[in-house]
Amino acid sequence: MKINEKNLCAFAVSATPIDKEGYLNKRGEVNKNFQKRYFVLKGNLLFYFDKKGDKEPVGVIILEGCSIELAEDDAQYSFKIEFHGLNNRSYILGAESQESMEQWMKALACAGYDYMKLMVTELQRQLDDVEETPMPITPTQSTGSPVPPPRTRHNPFNRPDNPHQRSHSLRSSNSAASRMGDSRYPDASLANGTSKFTITFRELHNSHGRPILKDYNYWKYQQKEKHDNCVDNLISF
Repeated sequence: MKINEKNLCAFAVSATPIDKEGYLNKRGEVNKNFQKRYFVLKGNLLFYFDKKGDKEPVGVIILEGCSIELAEDDAQYSFKIEFHGLNNRSYILGAESQESMEQWMKALACAGYDYMKLMVTELQRQLDDVEETPMPITPTQSTGSPVPPPRTRHNPFNRPDNPHQRSHSLRSSNSAASRMGDSRYPDASLANGTSKFTITFRELHNSHGRPILKDYNYWKYQQKEKHDNCVDNLISF
């Protein structure tokens, strides 16, 4: 594999997202002692630096065609990156705790192309299962089933159970009935406002207005006759 070292170094210190970073102890290839290095994981590339903040990495490990396994070293919380095949090197890394070791092993195991391909295949299978599952059919109303009554609107300000919101026609009829006490008004006893009965102005006029007008006209006719009689008596003298 041909690698452009300049571009690789620029990518290592660029502002691209970092999957995981931190210090690990790395066993040397010639010197078998562990040396502390700062590791940065970006995708399937594992960079390591002498210390955090360096401008260039010391090396890079391409996480393809390898497996992440526990190492046999008991002195460290160590694991290894094992490359399969002839003349392939294995990297042995040590963490500071059991938790840190497990986190690094999981992150490195999920970084390779093979794992991503496996995840895409599994997600595609789940998507196919969802698309093949028939959607539940909502039961529609049958022909012979009863149809619910239509919603009716009402005036919220005209509630008969609230005496402060009764209609004007009810107040007018009750006041007229209470003043007259006429038995011709059949619901005069309901003047306390507890009834839902209402009366229009036309009905009120037919019940009371016309008799009152008839009595007034009769009284006016009598007054006119008296006046005419007086005038005739004066003329006769």
